[in-house]
Order: sequence, then structure tokens, then C-alpha cells
Amino acid sequence: MTTTAPQTRIQKRNREVILNAALEVFSTHGFRGATLDQIAAAAGLSKPNLLYYFSSKDAIHIALLEGLMETWLAPLKEIDPKGEPVEELVAYVLHKLQMARDFPRESRLFANEIVQGAPRIAPQIDGPLKALVDEKAAEITQWVDEGRLAPVDPHHLIFSIWATTQHYADFDVQVRGILRPNGTEHFDTASDFLAAFYRRALTPA
Repeated sequence: MTTTAPQTRIQKRNREVILNAALEVFSTHGFRGATLDQIAAAAGLSKPNLLYYFSSKDAIHIALLEGLMETWLAPLKEIDPKGEPVEELVAYVLHKLQMARDFPRESRLFANEIVQGAPRIAPQIDGPLKALVDEKAAEITQWVDEGRLAPVDPHHLIFSIWATTQHYADFDVQVRGILRPNGTEHFDTASDFLAAFYRRALTPA
């Protein structure tokens, strides 16, 4: 039986530096446009040094995506089936919008992967992501059946939340070109709009 030796503090730091540099390169150029030379330069490391930690561009990309999936799924997991339905879902909307504000590179990385057909994370989409979405869709359906939520298709509701929140990261240039905001102030008005929009749409008549 073989065991993997624990990483040293320097090794952990270098992995983090590489992944952060790769996140910037991938989110800017996409997987196909990114190169190991670009990532090494952004990380301030030589290419051979980078290849000591990751065997290929694919390996770096997969490591980023696997970490990202955990981050991306966390807010959906937090929806409490015992909570007040409208407020639980509005809180989810606002959490997703905050993630678009705080993690725009991660959002674009994920969007680029999906646009390309999800060649590196298809198993996660078909497996844990689908299972979690189906679980939450069942909870939403139960809320609707109990009269605690306006009639709504649960899967399309979740899709719409992803679309209306991640848009602000994935289409940042377009949003800024139209709104001309100072910094991230447009996220405050987006938060007010989306909270009111979903609260009206989800509150039973």
C-alpha cells in the first residue's frame, strides 16, 4: 500500500499560487486559449516548476473545477426544507448574487466549461449536481403542494435564479457598459430588484 506524503507549507503555497494564476488565465482566455506558459508566468514560476505540481493544463483545470463545484453547490445545500419557503429562496437568490459579486472569475470559469459542453465536469453534473437539484426541486414541490409557495416549476425556478444572478459576473462587460456603475454599486440595486422580484413571484396569492 502506498501513501502520499503530506505537502509542506511551501508546496501548499505554490499549489495555491498556481491555481489562483490559472483561475485568472482560464477565466480570461478560456480553456482552449490558455497555455501552461501563461499560467506559469502569472504564477511567477518556471514551467518545469509548475509541472512538478500539476502534470498538465487539464490537471490544473480539473482541480479548479472540482473546488469550484463545492463552492457553487454550498448555497443550494443551505436551503432549509423546514424554513419559510419564500424567505429561504430569496436568501438563496441573494447568496448567489453575492457570489457573482465576490467570485466573478470562478463564475466565468464555470460558464466557459459549460459552453464547451462540460468535457471535464460532465460526471459531476450528471451525478452530484443533478441529485442535489432534484432533491431541492422535490422540496420546492412540497412547499407548492402545501400552499406555502406560489405554483412554480421547481427546476426552471432554480435555472432562473442561476441566470439572473450569475449574469452579473458572466456578462460583466455588458452590464458595466450599459449601467456605467461606480465600482460594484450595481449589485446593491440588483439585490433590491431580485429580492422584490422573487418575493412577489413566489408568494402565494
